[in-house]
Amino acid sequence: MYSYKCITTYNGTKYNGWQKQGNTTNTIQGKIEDTITKMLDENIEISGSGRTDAGVHALNQVFNFKCSRQIPETFVKELNGYLPKDIRILSCEACHDRFHARLNAKEKVYQYRIDTSEYGNPFLRDTAHHVPEKLDIKAMKKGASYLIGTHDFKSFCSNKRMKKSSVRTIYDISFETSENDELLNITFRGNGFLYNMVRIMVGTLIEIGLNKRSPESILEAFDGLDRSLAGHTAPANGLFLMDVIYNEL
Repeated sequence: MYSYKCITTYNGTKYNGWQKQGNTTNTIQGKIEDTITKMLDENIEISGSGRTDAGVHALNQVFNFKCSRQIPETFVKELNGYLPKDIRILSCEACHDRFHARLNAKEKVYQYRIDTSEYGNPFLRDTAHHVPEKLDIKAMKKGASYLIGTHDFKSFCSNKRMKKSSVRTIYDISFETSENDELLNITFRGNGFLYNMVRIMVGTLIEIGLNKRSPESILEAFDGLDRSLAGHTAPANGLFLMDVIYNEL
């Protein structure tokens, strides 16, 4: 068997998320998997680095698959020719047999984009969350400082039935504004993220930026271990999976 590691980028606006589902064919994993299966004329199953929800985008989503024969050098070009234009394969290379896109991931980087213009930029409608009110960036940064480190993020997870550990480590949170101050990018780097965790952290930071809660309320959310203590779940359209980092096998 031959093993391959691929990187894909996609606009998730039209799709029901990354993960293949039994009740719909409109998923990114499903589109890629079905296309490779037809191209190679054998049943192919791909494994992604993680799920992205409906409407979430990716610049560098990683997946791997195994097949019975070596793929040609023209594989990426041909694959992109068959895929929808909002899903692109950036690279495909042979990898170690033991490589697994999800299990071997060491760090992930997500970015959330907020359109802070007064009326909303129509060209950012699908890729940034519009918040027309003025945000207190200084207060948001203070709140973000409490999120950095190793914590139990149970209050920042939408999966109430999760039985596994909700302890995660956030290494860094950075803020960047565009030259005209109408686009705010918040980038999160951590060893892993729970279901809706980034969007809940962003929702909490937005509420801090709007002076609807204090930066210290994040500490109360950590102590209380209850979803109701954190902020709202920010919309999916502003979220991007930026990068997945691996140790070498």
